[in-house]
Amino acid sequence: MTSPATTSSFIVGSGADWAAAIESDDELEAIETDALVNNGESVGQFWGGGTSLPMRQRKSQQQRSTVTVGVADVDLTGGQDGAEHQYADFDTIDWLRDIGRHRRRNREVQRRRRVNYRGRLAAAFDSVSGWLCVGLIAVAAGLVAGVVDIGTNWMSDLRSGICVEAFWFNKEQCCWSANDTGFDDEQACAQWYTWAELVGNKNKDAGAYILRYVLYVFWSLLFALLAAMLVRMFAPYACGSGIPEIKTILSGFVIRGYLGKWTLLIKSVGIMLSVSSGLSLGKEGPMVHMASCCGNIIAHLFPKYGRNEAKKREVLSAAAAAGVSIAFGAPLGGVLFSLEEASYYFPLKTLWRSFFCSMVAASVLKLVNPFGNDHLVLFYIEYNSTWSVLEIGPFILLGIVGGVFGAAFIRANVWVCRQRKFGRLGQFPVAEVLAVTCVTALLAFPNPYTRMNTSQLIKLLFSKCGPEDVNELCDYKRNTTNDFSGSAPAGPGIYSAMWKLLLAFGFKIIVTIFTFGIKVPSGLFIPSLAVGAIAGRVLGNLLEQVAVSNMEAFPFRLFCRVGQPCINSGLYAMIGAAAALGGVTRMTLSLVAIMLELTGGLQYIVPLMIAAVTSKCVGEAITKHGIYEEHVRLNGYPFLDNKDEFTHTTIAADIMRPRPGEPALKLLYQDSMTVEAVERLLTNSDVNGFPIVVSEHSHYLVGFVTKQELALAIEYSRKHEDGIVSESLVYFTERLTHGGDARRSDQPPELKLRRVVDLSPITVTDQTPMEVVLEMFRKLGLRQTLVTHNGRLLGIITRKDVLRHIEYLHNIDPHNLLFN
Repeated sequence: MTSPATTSSFIVGSGADWAAAIESDDELEAIETDALVNNGESVGQFWGGGTSLPMRQRKSQQQRSTVTVGVADVDLTGGQDGAEHQYADFDTIDWLRDIGRHRRRNREVQRRRRVNYRGRLAAAFDSVSGWLCVGLIAVAAGLVAGVVDIGTNWMSDLRSGICVEAFWFNKEQCCWSANDTGFDDEQACAQWYTWAELVGNKNKDAGAYILRYVLYVFWSLLFALLAAMLVRMFAPYACGSGIPEIKTILSGFVIRGYLGKWTLLIKSVGIMLSVSSGLSLGKEGPMVHMASCCGNIIAHLFPKYGRNEAKKREVLSAAAAAGVSIAFGAPLGGVLFSLEEASYYFPLKTLWRSFFCSMVAASVLKLVNPFGNDHLVLFYIEYNSTWSVLEIGPFILLGIVGGVFGAAFIRANVWVCRQRKFGRLGQFPVAEVLAVTCVTALLAFPNPYTRMNTSQLIKLLFSKCGPEDVNELCDYKRNTTNDFSGSAPAGPGIYSAMWKLLLAFGFKIIVTIFTFGIKVPSGLFIPSLAVGAIAGRVLGNLLEQVAVSNMEAFPFRLFCRVGQPCINSGLYAMIGAAAALGGVTRMTLSLVAIMLELTGGLQYIVPLMIAAVTSKCVGEAITKHGIYEEHVRLNGYPFLDNKDEFTHTTIAADIMRPRPGEPALKLLYQDSMTVEAVERLLTNSDVNGFPIVVSEHSHYLVGFVTKQELALAIEYSRKHEDGIVSESLVYFTERLTHGGDARRSDQPPELKLRRVVDLSPITVTDQTPMEVVLEMFRKLGLRQTLVTHNGRLLGIITRKDVLRHIEYLHNIDPHNLLFN
């Protein structure tokens, strides 16, 4: 994983020895946030000529003729909100500047550490603050996940009935001690009442069935309506999965409110309602979003992270890992997911903190125990049968099915979402949610495999058949010579179950295409696992019956043994689930780790790897990107994917601005502009910063200044410095006063803004290959780079320009980018 580079700059304060005046952590944060990058010059050499003068003497020499303003003089943080407000909404962060600020802050912490005991305590707390921060994030995420799991299980069962003796129990808890409990309503215990039984109809006739049908649809519509209204009224960002946006935010994009408190609250309540409505979605993707919300909220308690967007993304990466950990009870899978799929900047320190965060979050989830068993994992398998090398063929077949399914699903879902985004369908989000829910509920209820909770369906398909199992999937013709330790011919129940599963397979695919992307919290992991598990179980049962009928034939005689199951259909369901999820998301390493932790089936690592690699290869042969990358592109987020390769032979001059026919760049001149002219340029410009050149006639590059820092520096000087008027000259570099050009007494004081200028901006020549420019934006985390020729400024390339050029080369509308 590539990471933004860092700078080696030095702090220079303004006025008398400001560093010695730092008395509190808040003051330290303000200075480290706003202190000036001095571009490698030492304090003694800063004032020109290599002369090292005392700070007070330098100030005395300058104060009568000039007013010097640096970033350290101005509070860029906007008060308590910290550095977050250095960036506008839908803006990209400056990785170089933020990481440089962090390093300067560390140097100041170490300086204070050598001063007194208080400084040593502050330094000790600073060194452990990162671990404390991710620990609190893990605890918060684990508690949120436990509440969401418990609430979802209760409300999902509420659609079918209620526990009369204790209404706060779900069906499993209500029937904990019963021996006749099952996955269907008719198999519930005596303490569990269906809604038909509750109103007095205890017969299993057509009237009771219709009543249960109507109430099932009613509860589904009610839960979906509440979820949609909460999202629409209180937190529009709470809809969807959240993973595409988390990927984009971790790459350096700012979306205000997306990780806020309201989003966390509405997402938590909304995901319980939307999953309980019976829609074909899961809560695992939104768990990543909710954990990231916890990370963002808790990061603001630690100014080291809350006031530095680059450092904040380190704890957000750990939070994303915790999100997968609490979603599946898979801490290692969570770390690998954050590394492989979510994070853009993942140094070794972040890896360890992600590991710690996932571990603590999983431990808290285990303490809450939402699954109600002795296992942390969601779909624990209790069989340990071996697999044969001859089964690699069927495993590859499942991988192919998963890859084809994933590619077809991505294309269909993106098409539907595009119609929703740009067509009339998106104008009625609540009506669309109700329509999808109504169709889903009406079609799901008649089939027991679509009526049940999707997680219960996956658990059923993964499981093996035992002597006490009475469901259709375990209806085998067994006798005294054909006991439960071996394979047996299928009974009529299995054939009936296969037809129902095939119908459920088509149903799940179609409704998931329309469900993923509607305006309720929704995830894709569980529906994808369900589709693959159905395909795998059907294939496993088919091969099992072929093997039973041909036990002595090749190749079954090589691995089928009397008294042992010849084909484990539950294993095929597990492999199919991994293949389908891999085909949709294009995950590999993290997918295998999640499936291993999800099921506890360590001995099946090789079949899982075969299915994951096959589905990825087949899927990428049809569609290049996974579902999350496609949604990033659909929404126009400025995400530079590290996995993409650039093969076109273009150079920097081909994409820089200004283009032929466009207005010239808005520039600053190093020593010939007045305050009024600079303010006029700030007012009439919508760019993030300005290049500085020598003069109007000489465009030799001097430096670069951001719009915000320049505006705040001038505002500060207007309010706090005497003599600064509109006619005051602005100097962006050091002006050495000699006898021939001494300042006249009638001239207003000069305003020196050298300390807000970056005198060593990242530049490329006009002939730099585009591949090099792209790698610089990826690995340095640049917002922009300046284009020069023999030292003269020609233009500028921003991240938006790079993305638009890539979109143009791929024949995609280059004007659909949602950022500055």
